Amino acid sequence: MYGSKTSRVVVIGMGNVGSSYAFSLINQNITDEMVLIDLNKEKTEGDAMDLNHGIPFGAPTKIWAGDFSDCKDADLVVITAGANQKPGETRLDLIEKNVKIFKGIVKSVMDSGFNGIFIVATNPVDVLSYATWKFSGLPMERVIGSGTILDTARFRFLLSEYFKIDVRNIHGYIMGEHGDTELPIWSQTRIGSEPIDRYMSKYKPNGKQEDLDEIFINVRDAAYHIIERKGATHYAIAMGLARLTKAILRNEQSILTVSTLMKGEYGLNDLYIGVPAIVSQHGVERTIEIDLSDDEMTKLNHSADVLKDAMKPIFET
Repeated sequence: MYGSKTSRVVVIGMGNVGSSYAFSLINQNITDEMVLIDLNKEKTEGDAMDLNHGIPFGAPTKIWAGDFSDCKDADLVVITAGANQKPGETRLDLIEKNVKIFKGIVKSVMDSGFNGIFIVATNPVDVLSYATWKFSGLPMERVIGSGTILDTARFRFLLSEYFKIDVRNIHGYIMGEHGDTELPIWSQTRIGSEPIDRYMSKYKPNGKQEDLDEIFINVRDAAYHIIERKGATHYAIAMGLARLTKAILRNEQSILTVSTLMKGEYGLNDLYIGVPAIVSQHGVERTIEIDLSDDEMTKLNHSADVLKDAMKPIFET
């Protein structure tokens, strides 16, 4: 962990997301060691070589193509492996095949003696985060899904374009499933410190709620549009994973919209879902229960119900 010993991140799955994430780690000088694991060992060796050749331009990082035994001393194991979302598929369509893949991966990681933190990025991320928690036997705070960090980033970016304000001064969250039932938290969205409705009335009087509704639709459906055009989304989620990794390794206690286990927060129980949470070297320190409007609470409950229904055939006892 940061400040105490050499940090090691293991990346499982060297497809588009995994390789983009590894590239982000080396460019941002986030970890001391990086282990790459994939079924395609030859490609993984090539990725390790390619990344190592960039070290003179980046940060000193020890990188190698490894195996599950390398997970024993890892601070983080980040799983990006699994079947990809195809054009026309929803993230929930991937559940059964990816749960089977994850059962084997998580067992292999835990058999190594791993005692760190899992980050899950594979879709459907909420379901697979829950599966990883179940299969690993680790405390819930040490299994974290990427949740709605990407959706929240898309939300802030599109609002920054609409208002012509630096994205770093746009504050707001997308919560719920990382998928079709996610929801924008308009009641807590701020431009600077100004509530969005008040800011709009003062500085964008010609703006309409319909404009904001269209922004959210573009956030929710962004993956479909990108997949139609280039076959996959990977750069932005890789940067989001790097941000999450940094928050953990550097013990930042940052608030990020990750997927974490609900134990009564927002009236929800026994599922992973995207909510604001404090993230540190211990994993998820606690969920932040922000005030939601009645409509937002209804939509969050609907999102949770959809996830629970999707999980039933696999996790019902």
